[in-house]
Amino acid sequence: MSGQAGHRKRLISVTAANLRSKHLYLTGHFDFFPADCFGRSISAEPGKLLRLDVDGLNDPIWTDIPTDADSGSPRAFFRKRTWVGQFYAKHNLRPGDSVCLEKIGPYHFRVKPYEQKHYVSSVLRNASESTLSKSSFRVIELFAGCGGLALGFKAAGFDTVLANEWDAAACKTIEANITDRVMNCPIQQIVDFPEADVVAGGPPCQGFSNLGERVPKDPRNQLWRQFFRCVEQVNPRAFLLENVPPLLKSAEYLEMIAMSKRLGYTVESAVLNSADYGVPQTRKRAILLGMRDGEPTLPMATHGDPTRRSLLTTDLIPWLTVRDAIGHLPLIPTGENWHIGRNPTEMSLRRYHCIPPGGNRWDLPDELMPDCWKRKLSGGTDLFGRLWWNRPSVTIRTEFYKPEKGRYLHPSADRPITHLEASLLQSFPENYDYRGSKIQVGVQIGNAVPPRLATALAVHIRELISAGIRRPC
Repeated sequence: MSGQAGHRKRLISVTAANLRSKHLYLTGHFDFFPADCFGRSISAEPGKLLRLDVDGLNDPIWTDIPTDADSGSPRAFFRKRTWVGQFYAKHNLRPGDSVCLEKIGPYHFRVKPYEQKHYVSSVLRNASESTLSKSSFRVIELFAGCGGLALGFKAAGFDTVLANEWDAAACKTIEANITDRVMNCPIQQIVDFPEADVVAGGPPCQGFSNLGERVPKDPRNQLWRQFFRCVEQVNPRAFLLENVPPLLKSAEYLEMIAMSKRLGYTVESAVLNSADYGVPQTRKRAILLGMRDGEPTLPMATHGDPTRRSLLTTDLIPWLTVRDAIGHLPLIPTGENWHIGRNPTEMSLRRYHCIPPGGNRWDLPDELMPDCWKRKLSGGTDLFGRLWWNRPSVTIRTEFYKPEKGRYLHPSADRPITHLEASLLQSFPENYDYRGSKIQVGVQIGNAVPPRLATALAVHIRELISAGIRRPC
């Protein structure tokens, strides 16, 4: 780990001695923990307790780090260690595997498997030895998130032979809804990929996004190279890469086109509006479609903006609206199936009540407006905004439950939209089985490719493949 990542995550290699003694050695990582968490004696001078959220264990572990009674130097393990053996056994860790310590807060950490070489091999073997029909089309999903893109390919008749995602909770969501051929590890750890007709995925977009700093040398900008490493190895009939619109104006985009040509692919790219493909949300995504044989095209829009009708759009279905997506749900969150709300303060409730349909922070009276908003006299017209019933939603992001982040107030109820409402505005089915905490599921929903957009792309790709390429015997 280096740079900013090293401030948040540390990797610890597991040895045979660790497994025998149920130790998780912290040597070389003492700087990762607050100084006051090191204690000399539980009874006399205990350190401040750390909270460890351990993957696979139901309850958090509360512990400090002991120090030597004579020298005062830190000892190389947490004081409580019985959970370590349970953690090793739960994940079947073996010598050579790695464990990740992730800092969530000053005294809050997560412990999770990072690299399990035998696990990687078993998933790939499962993918290679799959009993899928030879007549089915196969897709590899990289940077798969919670499965929005994979769900679209599934609806189009594709079988996912491998889904790769770093986030453990998102992987559990994919397993619950799409496939058990899921690999929870960094893509760099996958050496050999299974055969597939299509490679699809959306490399992390923070380095390109308008919401980020758009740092030219952001390492996240380079993960697309791992995507093309898979394309080069698998040599699929087509590949689909999706990202944020600024990608198409980046230096990396020019490299992607050059690399695609070198690998023998012709590429078509454009920014597509999700609302044009039946998603009740005006989310725009950059799409790169590469074909090994034949000329790639992107699918024609099926829906159109009803306020901008022309002779060219008369046959299009009007955009779906917020009412179409969530109008049937109870105004008061039930707490079931992710129809969950926040616990707002009295001040927040007063602010919510002041926002009319389609309004925003500028509708707040002076006494309810935060000082920082008073000073910001331009921009931010979506902040603390209320959605319209008769329009598509704005882009659903990862913190949609915070109205101070965007236009995320319910069209008529005095509250932000719920997780279920955000999921439906992304065009996920109402019974989609999310796994993880409220925050984890919020991230999954906000980062997902809208499944209806994914379905339109996947159906179109299948038609291109079927029309232009003869499958081998």
